[in-house]
Amino acid sequence: MNAATQDILVHVEGGVSTITFNRLDKKNSFTERMYGEMAEVLTAAAEDPSVRCVLFQGDATVFSAGNDIGDFLRQGGEAQGGDLTQRAVWRFLNAIATFPKPLVAAVCGPAVGVGTTLLLHCDLVYAGDNAAFALPFVNLGLCPEAASSLLLPQMLGHHRAAEALMLGEPFMAEAALEVGLVNRVVPPTECNAIAGQQAKKLAAKPLSALIETKRLMKGGQTPAVIERMTEEAQSFSRLMRTPSAREAFTAFVEKRKPDFSNC
Repeated sequence: MNAATQDILVHVEGGVSTITFNRLDKKNSFTERMYGEMAEVLTAAAEDPSVRCVLFQGDATVFSAGNDIGDFLRQGGEAQGGDLTQRAVWRFLNAIATFPKPLVAAVCGPAVGVGTTLLLHCDLVYAGDNAAFALPFVNLGLCPEAASSLLLPQMLGHHRAAEALMLGEPFMAEAALEVGLVNRVVPPTECNAIAGQQAKKLAAKPLSALIETKRLMKGGQTPAVIERMTEEAQSFSRLMRTPSAREAFTAFVEKRKPDFSNC
């Protein structure tokens, strides 16, 4: 893998394709290039019969800080009409929402924004006891993405989902375990290895049975998920151009508290 793609490491072994976020100096925040690479990996993995499971992992100290804000704003200016569905992030979200094979994640440290919402599309999630999940979309003058406005209320119930999505305050690994967002909480130094072991177990099972089981568990909900993702993307694109979002992003860059009193 060349230097241009070192932010995403991909290793395939024993039927498991492991996607490692490798931008630790930026807290594994995602750039447009990274989204494009992950979308390509998932598309290839879905079609490759030798790949039976995909594992997402970060570092023992951080999973992902979400979007690289600077890159996200720069890329937004280049997107057609500011349309989120024209960007690599959309291809990635669509790929995880429609991925037919098992998806596993190992989450340690901060999992912010898409670092949390991508987990809603995973089948097994293992968290370090230092994991901290946060969905600060409203705090940035934006709305949820990745169909989290649909999937999170289903998982948490309306009131807990509203607390997570409207207040945007972090919740820790034990709270995530309680509501079913993660399967197990483990020591951070062991999390990637444990998730990898579970992925290997899945890869050893009949692929056709895994695919059919996942399809049945989804209960035909995938079209509704894609529809909600599209609706969210349209709202997200519109909100990015509002005064509240401009104030939120300016405050972020200037490292100050945003003032929404006039927004």
